[in-house]
Amino acid sequence: MSQQAVQHETSRGGAVWALVITSVAGFMAALDNLVVTTALPSIREDLGGGLHDLEWTVSAYTLTFAVLLMFGAALGDRFGRRRLFLVGLTVFTGASAAAALAPGIDSLIAARAVQGVGAAIMMPLTLTLLTAAVPAAKRGLAYGIWGAVNGLAVASGPLIGGSLTEHISWQWIFWLNVPLGVALLPLARLRLAESYGTGAPLDIPGTLLASGGLFGIVYGLVRGPADGWTDNLVLTSLFAGAALLVGFVIYSTRAKNPMLPMRLFRSRAFAGINAASLLMFLGMFGSIFLLSQYMQGVLGYSPTEAGLRMLPWTGMPMLVAPVAGILSDRIGGRPVVAAGLFFQAAGLAYLASVITVDASYSVQLPGLIISGIGMGLFFAPASNLVMSSVRGSEQGIASGANNALREVGGALGIAIMGSIFSAQGGYETGQTFVDGLQPALVTGAAVVALAGVAALVIPSRRSVSLAVRTPSQEPAPTLESVSG
Repeated sequence: MSQQAVQHETSRGGAVWALVITSVAGFMAALDNLVVTTALPSIREDLGGGLHDLEWTVSAYTLTFAVLLMFGAALGDRFGRRRLFLVGLTVFTGASAAAALAPGIDSLIAARAVQGVGAAIMMPLTLTLLTAAVPAAKRGLAYGIWGAVNGLAVASGPLIGGSLTEHISWQWIFWLNVPLGVALLPLARLRLAESYGTGAPLDIPGTLLASGGLFGIVYGLVRGPADGWTDNLVLTSLFAGAALLVGFVIYSTRAKNPMLPMRLFRSRAFAGINAASLLMFLGMFGSIFLLSQYMQGVLGYSPTEAGLRMLPWTGMPMLVAPVAGILSDRIGGRPVVAAGLFFQAAGLAYLASVITVDASYSVQLPGLIISGIGMGLFFAPASNLVMSSVRGSEQGIASGANNALREVGGALGIAIMGSIFSAQGGYETGQTFVDGLQPALVTGAAVVALAGVAALVIPSRRSVSLAVRTPSQEPAPTLESVSG
């Protein structure tokens, strides 16, 4: 066998291992966003605590995860992406074991917060490490598989959490991560190649401004529905967070080596896909959050039964996303992403029009399938667009910024759609639940359709890979050189 053939075989093997390792790690981090929701009654029965404490078992993870994503990516760029990936994976796995062993509600909340720290370091680096390992021509397919696995984790969290809680115990929603993490650690050490960003020093002022701003915004969004939007602490958090983020933007336009260069947003590809991602997660998270409750609280399904009936939506990305990745390699990402978002919007609008207190499953099924197709079409090309719209040395922070915006979008979706639901309906009867759910789903459909419009702003030219260039070869991205 020739040396070139051997190198090709090695590269292909490295790409496969990178895909497996990053997909499983991403699955673990994404799953823990919603896996706890259906286990809350069992956790309360076992550990005690009030409603406020139970909400924090979900919010503590969301908060640290969203706030530290960009910081985790920046650490990876500075000190080595594989090295920090291993650190994040170790922290996440250890915190998962601590959560499973938690003797009380306070220690569970603390373990969940540490889980979020580990996930924030690990998650943005999965995409950067995958990009470095996969040849440019095959990245669409690789992103498709990665996106399918991550999308399935986000959407199936309530099903997995409900099934484990119902048939084993709530502790197993955390124990599940431990053997996966222990298996991934040596594989990542041996099979992933090390890579770095620009080598610039850490941007301490930018990190503090961004982290503080995200903390204020996410804290306010998480606590708003429970404490009330006029609560002093909620309002203070939102306004302070917004002020710090404005300060971050102003600072980053003037700093020599900013954590997130604002010039990236001059690229229509980068700005468009990030706006679309935030809006997509806003509409999707809020809809899944309410629809899973509708199937259980109104239609009377158990957590497992509700999760199984959601599979035409939540499981569809496993089938569609790899195809979407291939399509994005051939025709560019913009049309695939936009089509996916409009499919998702149409599915949500259909569900809003047919849900009743006794709606049959067959009536709901078309909307679930259409929404699932839309979700599957979005994930892979969106990742491709993010990573191909920046220099190779900046892909870590680009991934971190995109993931942070998705998390903020998810928190915003649950807050906004939960507020609409509460204003128009409630939990008193099945009919009042439907009265609140319908306008919330209409709002979700409109937001996701707006995300489709944002995707159409992206340039239509196909991606020209920037990741394989050396830093000295990397010109600033232009409208002609980014994907569409």
